[in-house]
Amino acid sequence: MNRRDFMCGVAAGFSATRISGLVAAEQNLSGSPRAWLKDTPFVAVGSWDDMPIFFRRVGGQGTWEEADYRNEHTEETVRKLKDLGVTIAIIDFFKGFGLEAEAEHITLARKMAGMLHENGIRVGLYVGSTIAYETFLLEEPSAQEWFVPDYLGRPVIYGDQTFRKRVYFMHPGYVNYIKRVVRMGVEDLKADLIHFDNTSLQGRPEIFQHPLAIKEFREYLQSACSALELKERLGFSNMKYVLPPVIETSLAVIDDPLFQLWTDFRCSRLNQYYADMQTYVHQLNPAVVIDSNPSSGMAGTNTIWEQGISYPGLFPHMEISWTEEGNYAEVRQDGTLVSKIRTYKTGSILGTQIVTYTAGGGYYGEEGGNRASMAESMVFNRQSLGMVGGVLKAPELPEDQKQYIRFFHQNFQYYKGVQNVPDAAVLYSYASMGFNNDRPASSFMLFTQALIQAMVPFDIIFDEHLEDLSKYRTLILADQECLSDEQMDLIRKYVIKGGGLVATEQSSLYTARRLRRADFGLKDLLKVSALPWQGPRMPEKNLPIAAVQHRIGRGRVTYIPSVRPAIEKPRTGNMSSKYWKLPLNWKELIDAVKWAADGRLSLEVNAPGTLAVVAELMEQPVEGRRLVHLVNFAGPQRKAVSNVAVSVELPEGKRVHVVTLLSPDTGENRTVAGRLEQGRVHFTVPGLNTYTLAVLELE
Repeated sequence: MNRRDFMCGVAAGFSATRISGLVAAEQNLSGSPRAWLKDTPFVAVGSWDDMPIFFRRVGGQGTWEEADYRNEHTEETVRKLKDLGVTIAIIDFFKGFGLEAEAEHITLARKMAGMLHENGIRVGLYVGSTIAYETFLLEEPSAQEWFVPDYLGRPVIYGDQTFRKRVYFMHPGYVNYIKRVVRMGVEDLKADLIHFDNTSLQGRPEIFQHPLAIKEFREYLQSACSALELKERLGFSNMKYVLPPVIETSLAVIDDPLFQLWTDFRCSRLNQYYADMQTYVHQLNPAVVIDSNPSSGMAGTNTIWEQGISYPGLFPHMEISWTEEGNYAEVRQDGTLVSKIRTYKTGSILGTQIVTYTAGGGYYGEEGGNRASMAESMVFNRQSLGMVGGVLKAPELPEDQKQYIRFFHQNFQYYKGVQNVPDAAVLYSYASMGFNNDRPASSFMLFTQALIQAMVPFDIIFDEHLEDLSKYRTLILADQECLSDEQMDLIRKYVIKGGGLVATEQSSLYTARRLRRADFGLKDLLKVSALPWQGPRMPEKNLPIAAVQHRIGRGRVTYIPSVRPAIEKPRTGNMSSKYWKLPLNWKELIDAVKWAADGRLSLEVNAPGTLAVVAELMEQPVEGRRLVHLVNFAGPQRKAVSNVAVSVELPEGKRVHVVTLLSPDTGENRTVAGRLEQGRVHFTVPGLNTYTLAVLELE
């Protein structure tokens, strides 16, 4: 990338060269000892908050909970899990009280791991990141040095659990202790998976007030940037007295260059921690899968600024990432369709499987738990049905949800070795999304909402993916305001060669350091001029014009001045699902995408009378198949859809005469005729309850 924009800071690590490593990591998994993750239906249960030492210390438990805990660790329970179709159980191991204080439940976990393995169920072990200091310090008094000091006059703890202190995760003493924990899990309990929890809390601003973190931040600035670069960016080059920011309020934009560099630093340290853990675990046993919990998903939270999490930098160091964002599949009373589709697509493009609660009401039986959530994970995720409940509760799932588990196992051949077939790519730019908490977040979430509900096949891409856009017909810049000179050159080349471009609002008006340009950097493509700058404290105003369309080279470009929210989010607030209602001009956005793609989409679906159906087009290149997945988010409310018309573009020279429809809702397979016309096959799905899979065998 442009040296001025990307050299000074961790953003250099997100350069376009990284994409080759990301793709290689995903491809290499198929030949690695961890290939079981791709070759096995991932159906999980979990138990990590049930050990007596934890619930006794928390208080407020039920009188039956200790008996339940004992019942979890029985042959009968394990047999029930096997009969249900569970393939992995993530069980309690290390909650942070210390290996000595937790010896009793680790003994039971060892027994449980043996029983699970004997029944063909893989074992994941929970490793927490907090320290329950009251017992831990008895074992490891030096851990006092790991703890983060008070922040804004308050102790840095886990929620309201005052006994769980936060640590600076890169302290050598803490790192070495966690390695001891991991080594025990891998070598003694024979773990197939290590689950690192609380990732979303490790990179938060308060953690980096630790004295060692401050020292490392100063060293980072001096090593990542030359003296000249520091002077150009900060006005001086000696970092001896630099301190990390202390933030009391939410920020609309992050313009302060020290704040930006500190964000880069936090991302880099979290990436390094998980890279070190990945290396260590795979030295112990290369077949062990790394799993962590960034928690927030791609759901409208600025994870870069708030949590020090940038997915392209973090995900290469793990095979599985959890999301606890909520956003369970539903259509709300105001018509808002809520999903985790963006999170699943983020995992897919980066080669990381996503796991979340899909059935049975989540860990405590109070959230999630419908067929649409299960179908959503099967379709948009990779080889995963997610977590279907707790160890004791999962076998008590409703029969319709058990049927979905059976369906996943019986038809797993259609879920492995798959690739989606996208027409559009929506850019999630590190600087645009990390350094502005307002319009970019709103426009990105609402444009993707329109694509989801209009059933336009798309990917979410990151800065490094701009290097090769050849598989996409259209690139979408939803208020991606911060672009480097090199990124804009890549976009120009893509358009001139025939790619479509849809850009909105202030896209390209700022550099990757969020310095305001005099005019749009892509003015030559957009053919519009920015309004005069009102200064850094005033939000940019949208152009008071209609959309502009024109051809450049072999490509097509549309500029849309605004993605118009139906429900405005508050300034500086997260773009949470309460604001995801379709934008007022969603049809204009979709028409622009189709025009930029020269009117050609790989998949077209018409579900009469509803906007509650979503779709995904997949291919299995080795088997010569195309797969169309249809999910009715209103299905669990018994709002079925009839006569869904589907049109699929076929690879050149290929034909399809018969389409096979499979559904866990009916348990029946049926065939429908396919009509060939101008390189496409057209067919009708007579009825869609919650989920139907259409299998197209290419000839």
